Amino acid sequence: MQRRWTSLAVVLIFVLAAFLRFDFLASANHHNSHDTVNYDIMVRQWLEKGVYAYKSEEPNAQVSPGFPLFMAASYLTADYINQDPMTLIRYLQACFSLVTLWLIYRIAKRLGGEKAALPALAVAAIYPPFIWTNGAVLTESLATLLFMSYVYLQLLAFDKHSRWLTLSAGIAMGLTVLTRPEFLVVLPASFVLYLLWHRKAKQTIKLLFFAGIGTAIVLAPWLIRNLISLHEPVIASTQVNPFAAGTYPDKNYDDGLVDRTGKTQMEVAKERLKIGFTKHTGTFLKWYTIGKLQHIYGKMFTGSGHQPPYPVIPFKSYLHLMIIFLSIVSSVVLLCRWRNPASLLVVIVLTISVTRLAFVPEYRYNVTAMPLLIIMDSLLVVLVLGWIERRFKLGEQLKLIRRRSA
Repeated sequence: MQRRWTSLAVVLIFVLAAFLRFDFLASANHHNSHDTVNYDIMVRQWLEKGVYAYKSEEPNAQVSPGFPLFMAASYLTADYINQDPMTLIRYLQACFSLVTLWLIYRIAKRLGGEKAALPALAVAAIYPPFIWTNGAVLTESLATLLFMSYVYLQLLAFDKHSRWLTLSAGIAMGLTVLTRPEFLVVLPASFVLYLLWHRKAKQTIKLLFFAGIGTAIVLAPWLIRNLISLHEPVIASTQVNPFAAGTYPDKNYDDGLVDRTGKTQMEVAKERLKIGFTKHTGTFLKWYTIGKLQHIYGKMFTGSGHQPPYPVIPFKSYLHLMIIFLSIVSSVVLLCRWRNPASLLVVIVLTISVTRLAFVPEYRYNVTAMPLLIIMDSLLVVLVLGWIERRFKLGEQLKLIRRRSA
């Protein structure tokens, strides 16, 4: 009977989630961001002239091809010459979001059982950015789906010590990297934790090898293309702007710290870091720690804009802040239980958070991490409720009440 009620709850949550996502897409006019416009120009040029280039008419590797490939396939399916392909992309992203919800549910259930899975699923179903993001033709929806696929497969692989599951996780990581290159650092970080868990170097290296093979299979065509077209071994992308823009504290791009005349972005960035950390040490230390974290996690991503407003739920900002603050507590608690598989989520979040400190911070960058934070918070709630139940022996008291009433 309990299983039936649980299944019904899951179905109802998914129905609500689907309604919110598709109703949002159908009831609002969606804006295209600056990045979306550039993606559109890039994909049309690629389809019509055969030139893969971002913000240029000459071949380059400014952006990795995962999202442009998805866009190109959608353009061809939608007959982009005669119709606006953005509508199809947005509805496909809503479908991606629903699959991501299923992965959130499966990950939470694997780590904390149904008691953790249902709350995680319910919160993720109504968390506004997971709905608004579907209206933004950007990498977030696809990247979140692929990233959660990697996390789920990696948890399975670590649990079963399976080479083929590890290979599958590597393939999922390769697809994630093709969409958002910064996630590549998660793979070695995950296996460092696996080594600490089991203290078996040979087994860890063997599984890491299979994960690397899976990732390499996906990245190989892109690498080969870059070797042939650009004559350089680009694995991810060559875009320097996110790193260079990240050297401006509080995004003050006119601070005059360095003379930029006649210098490349990378030269300016290196000079700014050298001067900043030697002559403005406090400012740069704060920016590269608390400052950027606040810019990444302090507010929720609202998408590319839409009219009329689609609020989803009241007090939405408080929900976001509650998830963030609870995740700090859950990170500490889960790390104290670091031999538990759930600690992998903490390691992944810490890894991507530290990695993003090197680049310009944006609120949209928290979207891919939020599913893990929601799961971690659900696990924390289960642990706290379990402690309360044991502390006050609620189970025994409930049994006693039932006996007396009988």
